[in-house]
Amino acid sequence: MGPVVVAASMSLDGFIAGPNDGPGNPLGDGGYRLFAWWWAGTERIGPDNRFKPPARSRAVVEERFDWGAVITGRRTFDIADGWGGHHPLGAPFFLLTHTPPDRLVGPGTDGTVVYDGIARALAQARAFAGGRAIAVGAANVAQQYLEAGLVDEIHIDLVPVLLGGGVRLFAERDDRPPELECTRVVESDGVTHLRYRVDNAAHARSAGLAHRAHVEVGHPQRGHRDPGEEVAPLPR
Repeated sequence: MGPVVVAASMSLDGFIAGPNDGPGNPLGDGGYRLFAWWWAGTERIGPDNRFKPPARSRAVVEERFDWGAVITGRRTFDIADGWGGHHPLGAPFFLLTHTPPDRLVGPGTDGTVVYDGIARALAQARAFAGGRAIAVGAANVAQQYLEAGLVDEIHIDLVPVLLGGGVRLFAERDDRPPELECTRVVESDGVTHLRYRVDNAAHARSAGLAHRAHVEVGHPQRGHRDPGEEVAPLPR
């Protein structure tokens, strides 16, 4: 079974899109700088000329073209105009939403709508992925999978720019975040590729100990959610 991966290009101040992002400004103000490394090289990877990464980034990008499926959210889908019904990395995509779009998903596309939560989306993605990695995109969807303890790896393409605002990949959490282990650092032209293993087992143990201590000192449970409980998918 392939890993579940959160992957994103991110600024040094933690943003994956600039301010004022939307359908007419998909990457937000200045957000295009987060992706300039994708075409900073000379040799093409993939089906068209959009992807020409630097030589030291090629192995990282080749891994992404081998992803078995992508799980995304409705806001990202709308901003990207549904990628024309075909994700640019060539993988089937699964759209978490309660309000399905009337185009660019279903027969004749690579898109499938999932109505009933993140666990169901992951099960469907795994059925298509054939043992390959599954990417989770869009900030809010990634946060849901992280909070549920379903993410195995985090891949960050760290770009040396400051956006000053926009969409953050990581949000504030009520619980303790998981432990991370850095497993790869690739310094390339205009980007540093970082890969982390997510230690969900250690997170579960520490959360369990914290919860036990909380209960033993007589505090009531407030806002507790089981790590495996599904939450309603929200836009990015």
